[in-house]
Amino acid sequence: MAEQNFVDYVKICCRSGAGGAGSSHFYRDKMTAMGGPDGGDGGRGGHIILKGNSNVWTLLALKYQKHVIATAGMPGTGNHCTGASGKDVILEVPLGTVARDAETGLVDFEITAHGETRILSRGGRGGQGNAHYKSASRQTPEYAQPGEPGEEIWKILELKVLADVGLVGFPNAGKSSLLAATTAAKPEIANYPFTTLTPNLGIVKYRDHQSFIMADIPGIIENAHQGKGLGLRFLRHIERNSVLLFLIPLDSEDITRDYHILLRELQMYNPELTDKPRMLAVTKCDLADEEWIALLRPEIQVDIPLCFISSVSGQGITELKDMLWKLMNL
Repeated sequence: MAEQNFVDYVKICCRSGAGGAGSSHFYRDKMTAMGGPDGGDGGRGGHIILKGNSNVWTLLALKYQKHVIATAGMPGTGNHCTGASGKDVILEVPLGTVARDAETGLVDFEITAHGETRILSRGGRGGQGNAHYKSASRQTPEYAQPGEPGEEIWKILELKVLADVGLVGFPNAGKSSLLAATTAAKPEIANYPFTTLTPNLGIVKYRDHQSFIMADIPGIIENAHQGKGLGLRFLRHIERNSVLLFLIPLDSEDITRDYHILLRELQMYNPELTDKPRMLAVTKCDLADEEWIALLRPEIQVDIPLCFISSVSGQGITELKDMLWKLMNL
């Protein structure tokens, strides 16, 4: 997917439809000059609805649609006829889309299943016709209820990428190279930081025709939880991954220190992220021989599964897949 087509944040103004007014009407025919009240109810205003679609991967369709407007309900008529409801507006969004109020920042809901529908902005209720207000003491009520106004509110939609395995690491740690080596995805790969500016997804083929989804998240730097680097913009994508795979290159000055910096950034952003299964892969192992790697292994003090890989030579890739599959099925 082209980077310019990946949109994971939009702010839209939602204006749901107003409810139709109830009818103040009295029954008439050629035999009845003044009958009882028979005013019908007004129709409901149109809702604005979010619908999950597993075939949609981005919020691009909403990027240039700043105002979403639903139609109003029709007024009621005589003979107890209810007005037609306003037409709902259905917005199809990717799985993992979070809706929140733009003013308060509070989360309304999250779309996680294909076909799941949630009302983003509720249409106004139709007013009751005068037939509802007839009583023993008031036989000819002339009052009918007006319809409720619709809502006009700004909403923020954020996409959190859904994947089985999320790649976590500093810029230029080899995340895109691993994704390219294990899937059919073609992320941009270059020898400079922040080559990846948008999340990339790929399907990793495993044994017995099984597979899992891997997500390449843009690199994290120290104090990313405060918004530094690409910071908060992409840390949220890690929340929706089942397993976290930390990647640190072999030529790092201190692999253990780098791992704890990455872990701390996740903890500061969302402490619940540390409850996810995780493992560490040391990348770019084609830069050293087996003896050097054997000497390095005891120096890496981490309490999670560890493996050494090279996306260039394919070293350790099969072992990595086996370890990830085991973590996903704990």
